[in-house]
Amino acid sequence: MTQEPAWPTSDDERTEVMAPVTDVLPKVPQEPQRKKKTVRRGVIVAASVLGVLAALYAVDLLVSQGTVPRGVTVAGVDVGGLKRSEAENKLRDEIEPRLTETFPVRAGDATAAIDPGTAGLTLDWPSTLDQAGDQPLNPFTRIASFFSDREVGVVTHADDVKLTAAIEGLRDRTDRLPVEGTIRFEGAEPVAVPPQPGQKLETEGAKAEVLRNWATGETLQLPVGTTPVKVSAEAVQATLDGFARPAVSTPLVIHGEGADATVAPEAVAAALTFEPGEGGTLVPKIDNNKIVEAAGPQLKSSEEEGKDAQIVFDGGRPAVQPSVDGKGVDWNPTLETVFDVLKAPGKHELTAKYHTTPAKVTTEQANQLGITEVIGEFSTGGFASDSGVNIRTVAQKVNGAIVKPGETFSLNGFTGPRGKAQGYVEAGVIENGAPAREVGGGISQFATTLYNASYFAGMKDAGHKEHSYYISRYPAAREATVFQNPNGSSVIDLKFTNDSDTGVAIQTIWTSSSITVKLWGTKRYDVESIPGAKDKFVPPSEKPGPAQNCHASNGAPGFTTSDTRVLRDAKTGREVKRETRTVHYNPQPKITCP
Repeated sequence: MTQEPAWPTSDDERTEVMAPVTDVLPKVPQEPQRKKKTVRRGVIVAASVLGVLAALYAVDLLVSQGTVPRGVTVAGVDVGGLKRSEAENKLRDEIEPRLTETFPVRAGDATAAIDPGTAGLTLDWPSTLDQAGDQPLNPFTRIASFFSDREVGVVTHADDVKLTAAIEGLRDRTDRLPVEGTIRFEGAEPVAVPPQPGQKLETEGAKAEVLRNWATGETLQLPVGTTPVKVSAEAVQATLDGFARPAVSTPLVIHGEGADATVAPEAVAAALTFEPGEGGTLVPKIDNNKIVEAAGPQLKSSEEEGKDAQIVFDGGRPAVQPSVDGKGVDWNPTLETVFDVLKAPGKHELTAKYHTTPAKVTTEQANQLGITEVIGEFSTGGFASDSGVNIRTVAQKVNGAIVKPGETFSLNGFTGPRGKAQGYVEAGVIENGAPAREVGGGISQFATTLYNASYFAGMKDAGHKEHSYYISRYPAAREATVFQNPNGSSVIDLKFTNDSDTGVAIQTIWTSSSITVKLWGTKRYDVESIPGAKDKFVPPSEKPGPAQNCHASNGAPGFTTSDTRVLRDAKTGREVKRETRTVHYNPQPKITCP
C-alpha cells in the first residue's frame, strides 16, 4: 500500500506552502564590492596627483635653485624669483638713483629732508639679498609664496658721527618749546591763540628709522617726544568770552575832581596780558602803568604840583619862599577794582582817589636851616657872549638851590640835560687840545666858579675833575669841568657834600662879563688856598688843524702842580685840617693850519 506524502494536493495549496520556502533562501551582498572598487580608484588618483605634485616640486626645486625666494621685496622693489645677480642689478637700477637725493622726513608736524651723503649712508647689496634667505624646502611655504609678499628691507652702512650730526641738524625745524594758549588783541578785538604742545626729536629712534627705511623713497616718520601745555584751548576760549570781550566792549571812564579821563578800548587792550594759572586756567593781568599812561594826562588839570621851599635873594639877602604841597591822583587805590569793573557788562567807570604830596623841603624846614651868612664865594670872567648865554642859563637854574645837612649836591643831577630844548646854545670848547664848538659850551666856567665857592665854604669834595689842559683864567689845581652825553646822562660831574649841621643855599649873580657864586649858611671855617710850584714840564707837540675853520695856536707846555686847602675854625682860628691835591696838565698841542 502506497503511503501518501503529507503535503496538500491542490495546486493552490502547493503555491501557498512553497512561497515561504523561497523567502528564506540566503541573498548574495553586492554593495561592499562596489565600495572596494571606489576606494581603489581614489587611491590611484591620489597617488597620481601626489606623483604630479612631487614631480612639480622636484622641477620647482631644480628651476628655483639659486634664486631669491618668491614674494620678496626690497625697499618696495619686487625681486622674488630672480637670480641673485639679476636681483642685485634690478635693485641698483631702481633704488640707486634715489640714493644720491635727499629723502623727506616728518617729525610730528614738522617736515625736513636728509642728504644721504652728508649723513654717511650707503647700501650693502649682497648683505641685503643675504637677509632674504634661500628658497624654502617646505612645499607648503613654497606654495604660499605664490600668493604673498615679504619685505626684507635693506642693509645700511652708516657713519654714526655723520648720521647723528644729520639728525641733530634737523632740530631747528623739528624741535620747539611748548606755546601756551593765550589771547592777543588786534586793536580792540580779542583773538584766541590756541596752545601748541612742544616737541623734541628723539635722536636714537630717528637714527633707527632712517637706517631701516631711508632707501624706500617714502617720507619717514621720525619719533618725537612731546611737552604738554598748561592751558587748554577750552580755557583760552573761556577767558576770551568771560573777560577779554567784556573788558574791551566799552571805554573805561575815570572820574576825577573837575576832569574825567576816557581810556579807549584799544588802550585797555594794550594794558592786558594773560598767563597760565592753576588748574590749566588762563589768568588775565592788568598793567596799571599803561592805564595811568593813557588816563594821567587827561586828569592833569585836576592835580596841583607841589613846590619845595626855596631861598630867594631879595635885596641881596636870603629869604624863604614858602613851600606848596602837591595834590595828585593816587593811582593804586584808584585802580584797585579795575579788574572787576572791566569784566562786568555795561559801562566801565571808576572814581579817582587823590593824595597829598608834601614838599621835600617845607617852609618850616627852610626857616630852620640856619642860612644866615655868606660862607664861601668866587667869581670868574672873560667868557665869550655865546658861552655867557649858557652860563646865565645854568646860573638861573641853580640859583636858590638848597643843600640840606648831610646831602650831596650834583651839578649834572640838579640841572638835568643841558641841550637846546633847555635853552643852551652852541659855544666854544677845547677838544683834544684844539678849539671846537658844542651845545652847552662854557658850562665848565660855571662849574669852576661853583667849585671854588664850595672850596672856600669848607664843603667836602664829593668828586670833581680838572680840565685836561690848563686854562690860564682859572687857578691851577683849583678848577673843574663837567660833561654830559647827548641824552643828558652824566659823564664828568661836580659834587660836594654839606657835612655841616646847618643848611646851605646857593646864590648865583650873573653879568655879561662875569659870574659869581655865593654859598650861604652858618660859617664854620676860614679857608686858605696855598698854590704849589709847577714842575715836570712837557713841551707841546705839533698837530695839524682841520681843513676848514682852522685856528693856529702856539700850544702850551704841560706841567704838574698842586693846591693845599687849609681849614681853620672860624671862631678860634685853630687849624682843623689841610688837604693837598696834585694835578697833572697835558701839553696843549701846537696847531698848524694848511
